[in-house]
Amino acid sequence: MGRDQQSGTRFSALQFGIFSRLLALSGFLLGHFGVPVASMSTRAIPVAAVTAMVWSSLPQNAVAQEDDTEPAAPAAGAAGAAAGVDPLAARKAESFLGWMIRASGPFGFLIMLVSFVMVALIMMDVLQLRRQNYLPTTFIEQFEQKLNAKDYAGAYESAKGEDALIGRVLAAGMVRLNRGYEEVQAGMQEVNDDEAMALSHKLSYLALVGSIAPMLGLLGTVQGMVASFQVIATSTTAPKPYELADGIATALFTTLEGLIVAIPAIIAYAIFKNWAERYIRDVESVSSEFMGRLSSAAKAAVKPAGGAAPAAAPASPQA
Repeated sequence: MGRDQQSGTRFSALQFGIFSRLLALSGFLLGHFGVPVASMSTRAIPVAAVTAMVWSSLPQNAVAQEDDTEPAAPAAGAAGAAAGVDPLAARKAESFLGWMIRASGPFGFLIMLVSFVMVALIMMDVLQLRRQNYLPTTFIEQFEQKLNAKDYAGAYESAKGEDALIGRVLAAGMVRLNRGYEEVQAGMQEVNDDEAMALSHKLSYLALVGSIAPMLGLLGTVQGMVASFQVIATSTTAPKPYELADGIATALFTTLEGLIVAIPAIIAYAIFKNWAERYIRDVESVSSEFMGRLSSAAKAAVKPAGGAAPAAAPASPQA
């Protein structure tokens, strides 16, 4: 009954407003066409008839509008009631993976992209940081056989045609044989340093991933906590736990995802860095041994000839 009384009150106010406007409009039209005030009584019947016709048409429209709007209120109430129950029911029916994806949001997507980059970098480093790419056993055996056979030109050609680091280092040292052993060591060290710098640059991207991933997770943590505190600040009553859980889940999931990406990246970076340093050191050791033998052979070949190097003595190859 209360709702019906309120509807009747609104309907009566609407009728009164429309009726008063019709009377004002009628008076304006009569005055506009020069009808005297005294003669307005003679015109009252047509005006009243027009007003009654309009008046009779208004209640049906207004009632129809009220009838249309009346069911909308219960429907809105039902929707609100459903909205109060459905979110919790939906969360209960949601899988853990779906909850994690929804809670992670854009920060989780960025961390996922970083994880793809991390996997690609790890695969590239694993393929590159192999002993065969730095100290191939086949090449070392062939080079040593040529040195034992005093085929120094063949040894140089073998080193020059080898793509592995040991071949490039030996080729750079043999080119400087006629300049002295110190120049030979300087040439080999230069190639080793260039390779070490290139490896350091490649591995630095993996270290960058290990630094960026937890920062993205921390950014998601801050955003999630801000969202939870916003719910508290804008709520007039005590917020429900599931309303705060969204922000907290974002904070925790992004932190977890960032650490999951960062920890393997840091571990892989440390392992690959140790591999690279060990390979560079082994190449330096093997190349120094070979060049020491070449230098000793050159000195031994020069002495019996009284300063004139024989044909078999190692000479500086022409690059």
